Amino acid sequence: MPDFCILHIDHLVLRVRDLARSMKFYGDVLGCPLDRRREDLGMVHLAAGSSLIDLVAIEGPLGRKGGAAPGREGHNLDHLCLRIEPFDEPALRAHLQAAGVQVEPAEQRYGADGEGLSVYCLDPDGNRVELKGPPLA
Repeated sequence: MPDFCILHIDHLVLRVRDLARSMKFYGDVLGCPLDRRREDLGMVHLAAGSSLIDLVAIEGPLGRKGGAAPGREGHNLDHLCLRIEPFDEPALRAHLQAAGVQVEPAEQRYGADGEGLSVYCLDPDGNRVELKGPPLA
């Protein structure tokens, strides 16, 4: 065992094709406000609770280092899970669909807080995003 413990996810970095489009998804649709902009790197930091989601433009200085853009045959990650509250599936589904986002039906899944309902959707670059509610009693 290491001499440290993980407290929480500090940040996640996603390479994206269209920074403005991804900022709209994570900012406007999911409610992650802009925390900091790094024009020198082609990066923005968005607040996600006590964590950050960093978006890096693929054509920017930092993004070019990662090679080709994610696509059907290669992804940035399997999925990102964001713990949300409240978890009202009909309201959540309506909100996402109004933004043009397809959403899968809720299922019970395990996460940091235990078993609970969650839904999957895709961000503009095809990254799967899981929106997870509180643990079931």
